[in-house]
Amino acid sequence: MATVRRVRRIIRKIDPWTVLKVSAVLFGVAAVAMVLGIVIFWSVIENAGIPDAITEFLVRITLIEQGTDPFANSEQFFRFVVFGSIVWWVMMTGFATLTAVMFNLVTDVVGGLEVVILEEHLGPANGPVLHAPAGYNTQQTNGGRTTPPPEHADLPTQEAPAVR
Repeated sequence: MATVRRVRRIIRKIDPWTVLKVSAVLFGVAAVAMVLGIVIFWSVIENAGIPDAITEFLVRITLIEQGTDPFANSEQFFRFVVFGSIVWWVMMTGFATLTAVMFNLVTDVVGGLEVVILEEHLGPANGPVLHAPAGYNTQQTNGGRTTPPPEHADLPTQEAPAVR
């Protein structure tokens, strides 16, 4: 049977160096995922012919002149995407580290962040563990055959209280 206990913990400090390392890895992976996602999405869009359809529509409503192609320079677009993801990575890592430093400054003033945690203890209940008496045979043999123990054989017997 499990017992649950409420415990109060107070978080007073977060190490900025740890936040810097963890957020650099986390946001670095997110930046690479964004670049790969945009490249795959652009490839699908381009293979579907959507940029050409948009260019034809813009020529038809006379927003651009015939012969111009606003989507022709894909290499420049991908450079912008990579550069933008690197800038985003550096800014988000710095912001997370700055947030940890600000948290530490604020908790010096207000005392910390209180968190209530429920701890679950798995194991026997708080009471004593009941075992069969020493020497008690839980299986009996009858001529080479094994029979199961009698029903409720593993429960201890309780003596009746003495009457005075």
